[in-house]
Amino acid sequence: MTSVFVVNSGSSSIKWELLDAESGSVSRGGIVERIGEPGGGAADHDDGMRQILAELGEEHPAVVGHRVVHGGAEFTQATVITDEVERQLEEISVLAPLHNPANLKGIRAARATFPTVRHVAIFDTAFHGTLPHHAYTYAIDAQLARAHGIRRYGFHGTSYRYVSGRAAAMLGKDLADLKLIVFHLGNGASVCAIDAGSSVDTSMGMTPLEGLVMGTRSGNIDPGALFHLGRAGMDLPGLDHLLNRESGLFGMTGTGDMRDVQSAADSGDDDAQAALAVYYHRLRHYLGAYLVALGGADAIVFTAGVGENNANTRRATLEGLESFGIDLDAAVNALPNDGERVISASDSRVKILVIPTNEELQIARESVAAALG
Repeated sequence: MTSVFVVNSGSSSIKWELLDAESGSVSRGGIVERIGEPGGGAADHDDGMRQILAELGEEHPAVVGHRVVHGGAEFTQATVITDEVERQLEEISVLAPLHNPANLKGIRAARATFPTVRHVAIFDTAFHGTLPHHAYTYAIDAQLARAHGIRRYGFHGTSYRYVSGRAAAMLGKDLADLKLIVFHLGNGASVCAIDAGSSVDTSMGMTPLEGLVMGTRSGNIDPGALFHLGRAGMDLPGLDHLLNRESGLFGMTGTGDMRDVQSAADSGDDDAQAALAVYYHRLRHYLGAYLVALGGADAIVFTAGVGENNANTRRATLEGLESFGIDLDAAVNALPNDGERVISASDSRVKILVIPTNEELQIARESVAAALG
């Protein structure tokens, strides 16, 4: 039972891989795009699944693993999908209206396509089920918060689980003995403080909007600024679009792609340089907070597109912190490399690692474990 069909279903796409959960080898993969759109790749998600099934031919999975963005407070581990689980996922979709309904479409289409195998939901929020009360609680009316599920949930959990395990292997230590600060920096970005393999704090909140500066998301902003914009005439959908789609690097520079922002900054563009300064400031803010929350760290880890590939971001986040035992090897950090590597100086007390994430493999492994029960 190691052949796993991993599904990441969006509102208009289905990304998929067929891989071996033990070896990590990928035999097939692809994406069906523009689902339901004129001239698109499929009429609906069921049609998309039928296309994938035709592509698979005789090569059928033993388990199907589904990425689900939000598990609410109910789902804190990989869960075998039943009709009742589907119903619960529908109920908590209000917490992630842009993501969970699309995830559910993929689940229903895949269950209809592969009715004889077990389907498992892997939640982005599940890894953060260990957050202590003081870390997940917002200081608002407690009854109101409970009634509406308002609390910090955190995201990118599948990536954090994979990367923290790889960090322990690279350091030759038991994960239970490590304190890690992991930066997952892509178009969406977050950071997590991990103690003995458990999330104890993370930057994203009730939604993926809170925390770091991202490609198009604002990250932290004073809620009073939103009231001010509301009084100026902006409605709720407009505010939602502003903060999720037209903020972050995009809002400050006109592009949400870090590569373009970096190139413009290197060419002397004032807006791009200012945007990077804001981006770096937020990274260092959370680094300091999590060093305190953990009482120090054994390693700092960078992963995802920006974290893995942008040496300037890593340097700007860590420079000048030698007194904290954080000593980056600037020459090694600057070398082009797409694999796992140590980029700290040999005598750095805190190790600095770059680890490419592999969320699909982590989903596959957790799906097999849950399916075997």
